[in-house]
Amino acid sequence: MNWLRLENNNQLTEIIKNSFDTSIKGVLLFKHSTRCSISSMALSRLERNWNFNTTEFPAYYLDLLNYRTISNSIADTFKVEHASPQLLIIKNGECIYNASHSEISVSDVEKLFNS
Repeated sequence: MNWLRLENNNQLTEIIKNSFDTSIKGVLLFKHSTRCSISSMALSRLERNWNFNTTEFPAYYLDLLNYRTISNSIADTFKVEHASPQLLIIKNGECIYNASHSEISVSDVEKLFNS
């Protein structure tokens, strides 16, 4: 995966704006705790199984330990409870997929867009 680093709150405005682009399926946000083995396992599984390209799905990676305030902004903006690891899909300014830990499923994301 070609990750875009999410490192400032201004990028959230850009993510919301981009989520309205009809040429993409959505914007992916992955919140990762670099000290957590479960988070590392979820990241590895996501990267191994992800079948979308970056033109279909811009993918943002948030290092939760260094940017916790951005994680809090994500929770507030998209009305989701904070978790780590956590995968969110943003489309038309809304969170349309939210999963954490072992519930993160590429096949569920594929079903969401192939149904």
